[in-house]
Amino acid sequence: MTEKNLDITPSVKVHDLLEAYPDLEDVLIGIAPPFKKLKNPILRRSVAKVATLKHISSVANVPLTELINRLRKCVGQAEIEATYDQEDYLQAQPDWYSAENISVSIEEAALGNEDKLTLARVLTEAKNLKKGDIIELVTTFLPAPGIDILKSKGYSVWSVQKPGGVIKSYFRKNS
Repeated sequence: MTEKNLDITPSVKVHDLLEAYPDLEDVLIGIAPPFKKLKNPILRRSVAKVATLKHISSVANVPLTELINRLRKCVGQAEIEATYDQEDYLQAQPDWYSAENISVSIEEAALGNEDKLTLARVLTEAKNLKKGDIIELVTTFLPAPGIDILKSKGYSVWSVQKPGGVIKSYFRKNS
């Protein structure tokens, strides 16, 4: 998509947004440091194709309406008066969670230059889980696109914010 008249809405994918408006990459990076990873061509071709602006607002902890209107203003589109609901990914501990069932723990910081593989690694590990097993993912941001992908595949998901801004996300295989 290279058209310059892409209407910026919550459902727009980051890849499509940056194809239409490449200058918005620096705006997104300015909103939240995790978006620096958008400069990585592999992430740009993978995660950016599934991540929507709704995901981005959760990752950046920026109200969705504010994010949309900031981006729209940068490209000369009129602000939207609507208020969008923010998805609440951070929940109370569910009954299914048990630390004893964590079979894999992935710390994004430990992956170093392999950060491009975080979501791919979680998806690979998820395929190998037995029913009831849990993957723990430790990040410095909310991995909203990955959460939604695994939810759509039938996994139970729970994310919690720990002191220091660390987010722990747990993915449980249900079947």
